[in-house]
Amino acid sequence: MQIGIPRALSFYDFYPFWFGFFTDLGIKIVLSDRTTKQTMSLGSSLVVPETCLPVKVYAGHILNLLDKGVDKILVPSIQSIAPKIYNCSKIRGLPDLIRNVVKKPFTMIEATLDKSEKNQGLYEFLKEIAAYYGITDFERIKKASKSAWRVYNNYYIMRRSGLDYKSALNAAVENKVLISSEQKAYPINIAVIAHAYNLYDDRISMKIFEKLEKLDVKVFTAHNLTREQMEEGLNAMNSRLYWANEYEITGAAAHYIQDKNIDGIVTINAFGCGPDSMMLERVSRFARKNKMPMLSLSIDEQTGEAGFVTRLEAFVDMLYRKKRSSILNKINLKTNNNNNFQIKCRDLI
Repeated sequence: MQIGIPRALSFYDFYPFWFGFFTDLGIKIVLSDRTTKQTMSLGSSLVVPETCLPVKVYAGHILNLLDKGVDKILVPSIQSIAPKIYNCSKIRGLPDLIRNVVKKPFTMIEATLDKSEKNQGLYEFLKEIAAYYGITDFERIKKASKSAWRVYNNYYIMRRSGLDYKSALNAAVENKVLISSEQKAYPINIAVIAHAYNLYDDRISMKIFEKLEKLDVKVFTAHNLTREQMEEGLNAMNSRLYWANEYEITGAAAHYIQDKNIDGIVTINAFGCGPDSMMLERVSRFARKNKMPMLSLSIDEQTGEAGFVTRLEAFVDMLYRKKRSSILNKINLKTNNNNNFQIKCRDLI
């Protein structure tokens, strides 16, 4: 038994969970290859131009799995992750979209998770998936879900400790827990705000972590925060939770905007993403109100790396100059205060 999982969209949030679940059930996971320019091109050729980049990439990964001979592919419909908290329409209707654009025959495992409806919670979702493999024993499914949560929780513990995405993922699937012990002090701290599928796909994000590391910048993301910290961020903006990704976008951004140790905010969003356009507009206003420098990067399949890097380097250079200016002002202020103190002492003599 095997199942194909596209290395796109929900993969970057839920793969540790899927690994634990399917491994416990004895189902082999076949992943699509990492995103390339060809992945984007093939996916883009299947859908209408107005479709956002992450969905185009997802379609390309479906084709990649089919080329590998995988006949069962997980294409979930994740409608709602909590009561009245919804995903965007493209993710909710993903199975229908793929069914209409991919003409090659395969079995689509299209289970639905919708916590806004009765009898469509997590266990019903997992039972629906397992049924494709003739697994109906609920106790066995429940046991597999516990294994899934163990891997998933270990992954997030490592991410919150500061361990990078790839190291945490590799350790989690090997049933290990590694805690980051990085002691290096960086002159600039930047929070990068984006959906996981825009952030950890090296082709989409243009390897932004590596580029910022070369610029001697420490990067923080939503995965370094607890749910409570992101909720505090939402409350600070008086924002009402509606979209499934509000925590990692609005909540995380608001938290870092108020963090005095953060020097700037970088957001990455797919061109044409409706929910992002609304969330990031509020984030932008909150950043201006708190005088936090912010760079917004919009991406699609035509985005060139040269322009992307140029804007990033210019933003980091501005943060360096701003920080140097602040330090010099503090030194001058201290020097002036000392001189005034000395003058007053001479007057007393």
